[in-house]
Amino acid sequence: MKIVNLRTMRGPSFWSVKHYRLIVMKVDLEELADKWSSSLPMLAEQLPGLLPRLTDAPPSDADKAILKKPPLTAALLTDGEPLGYVIQHVALTLQRTAGMPVFWGKSYPAEQEPGVEFVVFAYQEERAGRMAAEAAVQIVDDICHGRPVSVERTVEELHEIREEEFFGPSTWSIVSEATSRNIPYIQLKNSSIIQLGYGVNQKRIWATTSSYTSHAAVEVAGNKNRTKAMLDAAGVPVPNGTTVYSEDELREAIEELGFPIVTKPLNGNHGRGATIGIKSWVEAVDGFQAAREHSRAVIVEQLVQGHDFRMLVVNGKLIAAAKRTPAAVTGDGQHTVQELIDIVNEDPRRGVGHEKVLTSIKADQHTQDLLLTHGLTLESVLPEGEELYLKTTANISTGGTATDVTDLVHPYNVLMAERVAGIVGLDICGIDLLTSDIAIPLNETRGAVIEVNAAPGFRMHISPTQGLPRNVAAPVIDMLFPAGSKSRIPIFAVTGTNGKTTTTLLLAHIVASKGYKVGHTTTNGIYIQGVQLQSGDCTGGQSAEFVLKDPTVNFAVLETARGGMLRSGLGFHTCDVAVVTNVAADHLGMRDIYTVEDMAAVKGVLPRTVRKNGWAVLNADDDLVYAMREKLDCRVALFSMDEHNPRIREHAEHGGLAAVYEEGYISIYKNSYKLRIDRAAEFPITFGGRASFNIENSMAAALACYCYGFDKDEIKQALRTFVPSGVKTPGRMNVYKFPDFEVIVDYAHNAHGMEKFAQFLEATEATHKVGVISGLGDRRDEDTLAFARIVGRVFDEVILRQDRDLRGKTAQQLKDLMTEGLRLDAPNVPITYIEEEMEAMDHVLQTARPGSLIAMFTEDITATLKKLDEFEAQITD
Repeated sequence: MKIVNLRTMRGPSFWSVKHYRLIVMKVDLEELADKWSSSLPMLAEQLPGLLPRLTDAPPSDADKAILKKPPLTAALLTDGEPLGYVIQHVALTLQRTAGMPVFWGKSYPAEQEPGVEFVVFAYQEERAGRMAAEAAVQIVDDICHGRPVSVERTVEELHEIREEEFFGPSTWSIVSEATSRNIPYIQLKNSSIIQLGYGVNQKRIWATTSSYTSHAAVEVAGNKNRTKAMLDAAGVPVPNGTTVYSEDELREAIEELGFPIVTKPLNGNHGRGATIGIKSWVEAVDGFQAAREHSRAVIVEQLVQGHDFRMLVVNGKLIAAAKRTPAAVTGDGQHTVQELIDIVNEDPRRGVGHEKVLTSIKADQHTQDLLLTHGLTLESVLPEGEELYLKTTANISTGGTATDVTDLVHPYNVLMAERVAGIVGLDICGIDLLTSDIAIPLNETRGAVIEVNAAPGFRMHISPTQGLPRNVAAPVIDMLFPAGSKSRIPIFAVTGTNGKTTTTLLLAHIVASKGYKVGHTTTNGIYIQGVQLQSGDCTGGQSAEFVLKDPTVNFAVLETARGGMLRSGLGFHTCDVAVVTNVAADHLGMRDIYTVEDMAAVKGVLPRTVRKNGWAVLNADDDLVYAMREKLDCRVALFSMDEHNPRIREHAEHGGLAAVYEEGYISIYKNSYKLRIDRAAEFPITFGGRASFNIENSMAAALACYCYGFDKDEIKQALRTFVPSGVKTPGRMNVYKFPDFEVIVDYAHNAHGMEKFAQFLEATEATHKVGVISGLGDRRDEDTLAFARIVGRVFDEVILRQDRDLRGKTAQQLKDLMTEGLRLDAPNVPITYIEEEMEAMDHVLQTARPGSLIAMFTEDITATLKKLDEFEAQITD
């Protein structure tokens, strides 16, 4: 058994539009075919014992409804479920056992490859998902071959990954609240910073600091002396104390303050390095040293008696309050301290780190030192009913508990907390105070504010041990995105076999002409407000995110290609308008897509992501594209080059929006009315109406913009001002008119695209038509032959060259295939073979006949256009 390939989906994909985070794995199971039936009893016997959570049911009925099959049981194993299904469930269970609640998955055979299965399953953390995939295959393989199996180490590593990479509970609460309001998020690369929203409307959070958090306020809160001085000056009760840098200064401070005292680092947080309730010089020295591990300066304060409370203020308003209790055990006269800790840790709410609402208690050195002060060890047995604190601080992260007291807070204390947040200047502020009773004004209990925290933890409020959970993330989102504000930017997305780049460029031009600051992606690169920031094929998810992360962009136009969707899924979850130009036989046999119908299913992912009130703009002349409307929940608009297309007529009769090419015009049907945009020949991109494929692209772009709400005259003006060139549309119908001949540079690379180009050639007058062409090594032989056949039919002469990247075939194989295809319909067509592209260009430019047209179908667009510019300059000189 071996993994053939493994892919990570990070957005809507061919495998699922609704489930974004998926591992897609191909597994070769052929060698186990003979062993499979005999291995079933071993799998049924061992897997439930190794992975008790194998039979976990999804947490809700809604989740159960989306599962392809029920959870795996020993009975199902015995019944002979396919091996891929078993691997799928083992991978999911490994993640659940490590604290990642994932359930969705499916598996099915690879139709073109006997003995190979696809295994698709959800992941929470990408690295953990990939590790679970590999481990699941190994575990099942080991059991089937009778090898010993252990999962403990794998689960430990998966758990470590979860703790390292998953959002903490505070961050996750904010992200969850955002997504519940349809606010998208992106985790910035190699960072814990989360972007909420897109483009100009984005806000950012880092833990519980936000785009509005003042750096100066964070600095104030981080310096406890400065904070205390500011609060004291504003009449807020604070403990008496001082700052020391040495044991001598510590002694002087104690002489002035007296015991009991507290020591803590000047710049510490989360209770790190703090020691509370010091009553002797020895304890004071130990506390001083503990604080010095975190800060050179150590604060020494009088101990304020009372319970530990945390007040949370967001945007100037008290949101929640919690009473915090340090990790503790209660004696029963029978069990040791360690045994009592183990009993407490059996609480299902406790886990490692931030895995659950409570953290397991660890008997670390701090705990053991604290026990010694009471004359105890971990082996001591506590009398029945005696409570023993195991930590000096009440932090949830060290095993403490929290009780919600929000409804008990006295109005005086509410005002005080809100004043403290304002004095320090924090938008999200955690205020720690000690008092005997939060329901009594702080100045009457002789309590005090002991600390102010930037980036306060939310876990004690969202999941208190006792009391009401508080949705403290909601006011954070209210602050970042007030009612009526926007979090998204409009997204136009384009896919199809041919024409998608040109359509994308037309859309970007129309949108920019409206005054929007556009970011767009194409096979040529990423452009922000018309400036190319990256070059190359930028039609995948990462390129889309590049645009959506840009803080200057307020409109995105994204070319979305097959490769990106199959490699990692889309880079966005919903869009406003999706355009599908066509689906044809290209790239078949690659990435497990073997038929045109499969390709249509891939392209069909895009319109399925359109928001409910958005638009899918579909080509009614293409059967496969037209059929996509059946799976859509959004509004549909159709376009056609045939005004008599019955699909258009039926759609319009039912009140649908459509565009057609009729009597030389691009027109829009709206109800019973016809709105003419303009004569297609007036658009430079159509070359006087000869380039029918660009009439179709212009029509798709016009319809998309009209659907979104653009005025038809604005669309007309924009299309009239879009002039194709080597700069604006590199490799897409770039025309060079020399004194004696004409050169067109284009990117047509499949039979469908070449058929469209052939129609343009037939409408173009020239004394001699020359094609400079190559084959692509990653296409099926039949596709290459079909492509070459059209080239041989439409050109009077062919210069056959090679790309630098042969994509899996040899130069000789491509030469032979292309030659065969060129002569299928034109056995006498002259063919000149010049392997290197630039040499082929030199030859055709030097031998061009007067009145001829040369079509260059190029691989290296930049070098080709540069050579033509240089040739033009030489002629001019």
